[in-house]
Amino acid sequence: MLNGLVVDYAGVLTDPDAAALFTAIEDLRDRGVRTALLSNAAGGGTARDRLGRWFDALVFSGEVGYVKPMPQIYLLTAEQLGLPATACVFVDDSRSNVDGAVKTGMVGVHHTAVAATLTELGALFPA
Repeated sequence: MLNGLVVDYAGVLTDPDAAALFTAIEDLRDRGVRTALLSNAAGGGTARDRLGRWFDALVFSGEVGYVKPMPQIYLLTAEQLGLPATACVFVDDSRSNVDGAVKTGMVGVHHTAVAATLTELGALFPA
């Protein structure tokens, strides 16, 4: 059963239409889905304050010592959600990062457009 959503920041949540993604994340959280932000950024800085309300965990490469697509960063993120990797969906605009997540057992969604990502998330997390 899928009950975790892990989302990249730059390229996904910075998309011009990202407001719809934030709404979807809120809806999934209301339904009990655990959520995490996973970024290759050096650190969380002000992002923690700005984005914390949407996520149960915020993982930044510079703080944990691993970068996408290293398997350890996906496994660590799932662990912070209290879930196995196989219970998580990972969304990123980089195909290699999605492939890295899939190798750890996560379901991968390659983000190319908000509408397409929302369609995939709707199929993976049906109401």
